[in-house]
Amino acid sequence: MNRLQLQKQNLQFAKTDGVSANNHGKGFLPAFRDEETGRVELARFRDGSCASMHLICGLPKDWACELDETGGVISIKKSIVAGFLKNDDFFTRDEAIKACQD
Repeated sequence: MNRLQLQKQNLQFAKTDGVSANNHGKGFLPAFRDEETGRVELARFRDGSCASMHLICGLPKDWACELDETGGVISIKKSIVAGFLKNDDFFTRDEAIKACQD
């Protein structure tokens, strides 16, 4: 996954609770999960501070497939999915939409 693919996902879910702008007030934090290991990481800016949206630039380097010339993450492994963390539980975008409807 790279920044362009992440932007496409955001457009796909734009009018739903599957994007941070629509579910943040419901306690969801943008995060990513490695489907191979189950490891979950909050979305972060490159400086390590928590991001209010999905960004790949601050994800762990061991998730990276490609780094830029300064060591920033520009693409990540295919096993990583974007989603949300709420109360220590990970939700995919679709699961977040469903949880917000309940």
